[in-house]
Amino acid sequence: MSVKIPDDGDAATLSRRLMRQQDRTALATLSAEQRRPYVSLAMVACDFDATPILLLSDLAVHTRNLAADPNVTLLFDGTPGFEPPLTGPRVSVMGRLLKTDEPRHRQRYLARHPDAGSYADFGDFSFYRLEMEEAHLVAGFGRIEPVAGSDLCLPIDPVACQGYETGVVEHMNDDHIDAIELYANVLLKTPGKGWRMTACDPEGCDLRLAQNALRLSFTTVAQSPADVRRELVELVHLARRIQSGESETN
Repeated sequence: MSVKIPDDGDAATLSRRLMRQQDRTALATLSAEQRRPYVSLAMVACDFDATPILLLSDLAVHTRNLAADPNVTLLFDGTPGFEPPLTGPRVSVMGRLLKTDEPRHRQRYLARHPDAGSYADFGDFSFYRLEMEEAHLVAGFGRIEPVAGSDLCLPIDPVACQGYETGVVEHMNDDHIDAIELYANVLLKTPGKGWRMTACDPEGCDLRLAQNALRLSFTTVAQSPADVRRELVELVHLARRIQSGESETN
């Protein structure tokens, strides 16, 4: 499910918002046999610093291509819902796609794609992380910007983020389901009951209802657990103000 991202902010911030919003990406590799571009669909998640994480099968053509050349491009498409589509944002992220055994990457991916838990441990599947080198952001007509990989990767400590994420997610799901539904129904304009928070990072949190995944972005980058809590509280207040205004006009 796609939700329009705001078009304000620097190119790196906009690119990360777009990357974190998407649960799938177009994966471009170089054909090992024919030396021509090969593009496939892959599901994706992001680490706390926005590093893309993929789960790929050794049997797939793109994985055989990676064995010969790990250089890839990932296209994150945020154009659904825009008319015409070319007015919508998209970002191509280039770098080296490398295998990872980092437990955090597995956790982040499966939180985003719980169905993958049924096959993630098969012998022919491996997790990969993108070592980002550069990106090309098209934020609609008239805004096209390059982004350095060093700017794209959020300068935070992923281990520290992992230390507070579980507590935040569990607390919200156990005690504040009403707030999560306000985020989804009011701020992200996506109806439904039973929304859950699945992940949280310094730039926002992920929500899920069945197969529908949403991204709720913070207004600023959270530097601490206290900042995360403050952002979540302020977003609840914003949703209630919007909801109250809607009620008054009906």
